[in-house]
Amino acid sequence: MHSSIVKNIAFPLHEKLLKRPTISYADELEKSQWLTRDEIELIQRKKLKQLLNLATTHCPWHEQRIIEANLDLSAHNLLTLEDLTKIPTMSKQDAQIHGDTMTWLGAPGGAYKYTTGGSSGTPLNFHFGKWRQASDAAGRIRARRGWGIDIGDKEVYLWGAPVELAKTDTVKQVRDRLMNQVLLNAFDMSPTTMTQYLQTIQQYQPKCMYGYASSLALLAKFAQSTEQKINIPSLKVIFTTGEPLYPDQRKIIQKIFQVPVANEFGSRDIGFTAHESPAGQMLLMSESHILEILNNEGQPVKNGETGEAVITGLCSQAQPFIRYRTGDMITATNETCKEGRGLHVLGEVLGRSTDFIIKQDGTILHALAVIYVLRAIKGVESFKIIQHSKKELEVQIVPNSLWQKEARQKIIEQLQQRMGNINIEINCLDSIPPEKSGKHRYVVSHVPLPTSF
Repeated sequence: MHSSIVKNIAFPLHEKLLKRPTISYADELEKSQWLTRDEIELIQRKKLKQLLNLATTHCPWHEQRIIEANLDLSAHNLLTLEDLTKIPTMSKQDAQIHGDTMTWLGAPGGAYKYTTGGSSGTPLNFHFGKWRQASDAAGRIRARRGWGIDIGDKEVYLWGAPVELAKTDTVKQVRDRLMNQVLLNAFDMSPTTMTQYLQTIQQYQPKCMYGYASSLALLAKFAQSTEQKINIPSLKVIFTTGEPLYPDQRKIIQKIFQVPVANEFGSRDIGFTAHESPAGQMLLMSESHILEILNNEGQPVKNGETGEAVITGLCSQAQPFIRYRTGDMITATNETCKEGRGLHVLGEVLGRSTDFIIKQDGTILHALAVIYVLRAIKGVESFKIIQHSKKELEVQIVPNSLWQKEARQKIIEQLQQRMGNINIEINCLDSIPPEKSGKHRYVVSHVPLPTSF
């Protein structure tokens, strides 16, 4: 369908039928991003008060926390961001255990149950409403417009989330086509299907692509290894999501598809949170989220330091996420937007706390420290590193025709140089399945971060 028809008729009608205020919120965001930082933080404060009043009225678990924080929610008082810190943080476990008493099933437009596997594979059941959905969609609309992509432009999704794939029936396929979207299954990345994917992409000539960094990098690597010539003159940008975007992934994707790569940051429970701008900065969806970056003692980290992202979802009316510990590790920065927006700027997004390796002496190694060892070994088609304890490391490898048996000892020696004298088990497999979420994680650690981090 012509992009202007999708933008002006099909998509607005779709959102209206679903009773989602996506279009009006996207219009608001287009304007508010150019406000000053103080003006944007005033918006945050107003929305925070609305959220806390809602939670006090409809969510008993949150009500008790807010009462104990002794916050003044009267009409004449406008809360500060410092007031928010009087409420204790909440964890994924809290959401699991107390979900029934922190959910407003009567939220306008309804409350919809969702289950996410999370990075650990432990399921989390929660509810989201129309405003959360609108916030996610409107946020992406604004982010993409910064890259010259608008509603109705042709898109290809390389996606493996079970919920989306479960809905890929005839009705969903028709809906996707009407919205100028094509969904490719990231759960099936065999040589045969990847060849088909590359043909589909080139025939469809999308203006942007979207998917997990690992899946897009795998597709690019396959195109390179099979010497396929990629010709997509319509393509302007590739958006990655759901996991850390490593430098080598960005490099191979950009090299093969010849367009910039822009990463985004978010999660199923919190939603679309931040996005990379053309200036190379990660910009917070400040009108929809309040971000704190805290150390393990719950104190804000200093500029340049790394801590856990603790987020308050200002559009999470159906099940409020108030000071929610996401498990994502971010470096704090005092930068401002280079393009003049008042939005908050994130420093480096390092990934989940489970993406770090912990040495026996407590030293923290970023995932890249061990990833680079495997990247340098010939014959490693794909891999996954699992830290079971400080003394036990498992390396799963899918070898190719260049693999030599001497590589096994070389991997052990190089990993021990970084990790010390630990037990390293190497298992060669035919394939490494993705996580339940559909993501392909290179490093998973079951060792908690030190409390001093």
